[in-house]
Amino acid sequence: MNGVGFLVALVLLALASKLASASDPSPLQDFCVAVNDAKDGVFVNGKLCKDPKLAVAEDFFLPGLNIPGNTSNPVGSMVTPANVEKIPGLNTLGISLVRIDYAPYGGLNPPHTHPRATEILVVVEGTLYVGFVTSNPENRLFTKVLYPGDVFVFPVGLIHFQFNIGHTNAVAFAGLSSQNPGVITIANAVFGSDPAINPDVLAKAFQLDKNIVKQLQSRFWWDNN
Repeated sequence: MNGVGFLVALVLLALASKLASASDPSPLQDFCVAVNDAKDGVFVNGKLCKDPKLAVAEDFFLPGLNIPGNTSNPVGSMVTPANVEKIPGLNTLGISLVRIDYAPYGGLNPPHTHPRATEILVVVEGTLYVGFVTSNPENRLFTKVLYPGDVFVFPVGLIHFQFNIGHTNAVAFAGLSSQNPGVITIANAVFGSDPAINPDVLAKAFQLDKNIVKQLQSRFWWDNN
């Protein structure tokens, strides 16, 4: 009987350990609405897999990250991704890469967040002022000036930015812990949503005059559409 009791206890402990470590896989899209009929559904959390026997070296290869991105835009930066859309072999591997180019003094990768990834950034050229803000209620700001060879980490989901404070072009590369990290640029999302958020909501949230909110919305909506 003691042996049986020990065995039951062992099984329960094993089940408890299994349940304690179990979790849903992280989503690779913004949402997934359930459907009852498979014909109305789409494949999510990755892409369909090629037969491994048919895989070729090109599935794991992407040229061109040595080519500077075009920074002639309102924020003066360009992000060039190397993700699963560009490298099919990244599917299910949980990692991606970007090159970021910044125009001389003022090139900005504006405040944004990656809902599905932590980011680790290394500066290759130039001088960047970077930072991230923690969640409510502290909203603590962490900043650092980075030079070539310096590395900085932006924790998953937190708002962060990079700003070129040098008088030459700047270049950085960043690794992200998802094949599809997603990006939400704060100003674009808030003032450029489609359809637009009710101006009364934003006027109260940002403590701005409603006409200023409408002006911002008209500008960002035009940029986004």
